[in-house]
Amino acid sequence: MEMKKLLLIATGGTIASKISPEGLQPGITSEELLAYVPEVRENCMVDTVQPFELDSTNICQEHWLILEQIIEKSYNSYDGFVICHGTDTMAYTAAALSYLIQNNRKPIVVTGAQKPINLEITDARMNLRDSLRFVMDDRAYGVNIVFGGKVIAGTRAKKERSKSYNAFSSINYPDIAVIQEKRIIFYIEDYFRLTEQVRFYRRMNERVLLLKIIPGMDGRILNTLADEYDAVIIESFGVGGLPAYGRHSFLEAVDNWCSRGKKVIMATQVLHEGSDMEVYQVGKVIKDRFPIIEAFDMTLEATVTKVMWLLGNDLSNEEFKKEFYRTINYDILLAE
Repeated sequence: MEMKKLLLIATGGTIASKISPEGLQPGITSEELLAYVPEVRENCMVDTVQPFELDSTNICQEHWLILEQIIEKSYNSYDGFVICHGTDTMAYTAAALSYLIQNNRKPIVVTGAQKPINLEITDARMNLRDSLRFVMDDRAYGVNIVFGGKVIAGTRAKKERSKSYNAFSSINYPDIAVIQEKRIIFYIEDYFRLTEQVRFYRRMNERVLLLKIIPGMDGRILNTLADEYDAVIIESFGVGGLPAYGRHSFLEAVDNWCSRGKKVIMATQVLHEGSDMEVYQVGKVIKDRFPIIEAFDMTLEATVTKVMWLLGNDLSNEEFKKEFYRTINYDILLAE
């Protein structure tokens, strides 16, 4: 069997960190990372590249676009890609790449660790080893996170634990696969359905606000921020709705945003099962009156990055809504 050729892209993060007087900070190179899992070279050829070396707290849209460019330019030269990344914003990066690189038959894995790879006791070597093994599997495709023995769709991952090795969970969707030693057990195996050509996108609009509603908040905050953003994702209570108290109505604020051509997306603070604004009056009146979009079962990370990607494509309101509700890398199931 022909050996597969892979590209390891190192970006920093805990997996590549060293101890310093100011705390952990990235300092282990891409080649050094690979040296900790020498056994994988028996089954594949791996090249490495390091476009930046950052704590993932400092990774944002410009870095997602750099990663997209690296993969686009080298797509025909490799069979798969592994990105080593910090855990704190890993779910955002995996979701963003799901929108920037679509219909990709070649697997792109984002991984990292809760402990640096140079420690004696660490999850880093297992996660990196699992990631390289997964991208070598002929059934693997698309953008996924590999972490703690689980393979999670890039749009469904969320970091739920700050220290434990099983840090990531798949939200409102099953794991794609699990990895046990050298065995990969697929729960979802539909790679054969991918028929379109890979498509790359090179633009995102970061002028997106995520607003978490708390009791007592009113519409003034939306009016104050309207000039600074092109879209707002409102993280509401329960299945979705907005408060209707005080002199500064949320309804008036939403009307202001919509009348100015800005996008309003309603999401929920509840982690599982998604929103359904048709259930209660506080949600239905907003959905009936305004041209808002509902996130339903999407994660907030996927919602944020999908809106950034869509805003970067200069779509009409109808096109924006249609594309938002189009399922990409398993991101939304409950759409209208």
